[in-house]
Amino acid sequence: MAGFDELTIEILEDGTIKTTTDPISGPNHQNAESFLKGMADLAGGNTKREARKDKKHQHHHHHGDGHVHTH
Repeated sequence: MAGFDELTIEILEDGTIKTTTDPISGPNHQNAESFLKGMADLAGGNTKREARKDKKHQHHHHHGDGHVHTH
């Protein structure tokens, strides 16, 4: 299904790693959470999650409808 289970990773000019996600399906949710946690741990563990303002949250269990900034 298009628009689901996609993670977009960007390195910003200030060195911040920005990960933007679309809704994550149930079967892939734990893998996505584990991946984001592992990436944050490797980058120093300092993270911030923000809800996306460009899309409505489609289901309250889709924690991936936001992005993580890791410094």
